[in-house]
Amino acid sequence: MSTDRIPLAGVIGSPIAHSRSPRLHGHWLKRHGIAGHYIPMDVPAEKLEETLRLLPALGFVGLNVTIPYKEKVLELADLVTDRAALIGAANTLIFRPDGKIHADNTDGYGFIQNLRQAAPDWRPEAGPAVVLGAGGAARAVLSALLEAGAPEIRISNRTRHRAEVLAREFGTRVQVTDWLQAGNIIEGAATLVNTTSLGMTGHAELRVPLDALRPETLVTDLVYAPLETRLLRVAREMGCPTVDGLGMLLHQAVPGFERWFGLRPEVDAETRAAVLG
Repeated sequence: MSTDRIPLAGVIGSPIAHSRSPRLHGHWLKRHGIAGHYIPMDVPAEKLEETLRLLPALGFVGLNVTIPYKEKVLELADLVTDRAALIGAANTLIFRPDGKIHADNTDGYGFIQNLRQAAPDWRPEAGPAVVLGAGGAARAVLSALLEAGAPEIRISNRTRHRAEVLAREFGTRVQVTDWLQAGNIIEGAATLVNTTSLGMTGHAELRVPLDALRPETLVTDLVYAPLETRLLRVAREMGCPTVDGLGMLLHQAVPGFERWFGLRPEVDAETRAAVLG
């Protein structure tokens, strides 16, 4: 009988029952015949640090982190990557053999890889990007677009102050516009990204005017329930290439799975189908 410990990983948050990550990682573990497990854990806030310190001793090699702990885990980590520090949040933790907790953020990586896979002709440097929203997801998207070569990012948020905070943090290539004028900044854009929850099942629709869209503009929505939001449907009908948000969820999981289980999984049609159930 083997005495090797079975590697364990999981996702922590509160609530956590909605997470599709267990289905995704479970699919990859089964596909590659890896003896490992991925477990959803609803952790109360007062037990967060205690849980993070205990899990490595129980055989855990790492975690994904979701709401509301993405910012808090940065304070508890021993090592933080530059991109996690810039974004101000971590979604991936690696428990190192020396006991240290390594925090990373792969949301921006997942965002870019999703676009490159689904729209291989997309060129971020071809023109300005428009980002709607200024929450945690927007921070990851801004960081990724700037690194990918977007010459300018026009950001608009229902609360202007939050957008202005991002502009100060990310530099002069980020310009802020009032939410009521958001439709105007779409003109001439190479990329349009919705990072808000508007358009998600159970939420209000995104009502930003889309008249200025042109067929060359790539439109993507981080919302993936429904897979085709009103934004994506209207953009598709106007001839724009569109990319749904599910691929970002899939691609952001790749680096963590590789670090935890020693194999780099592939994001393909079978993976999408497994997560959609």
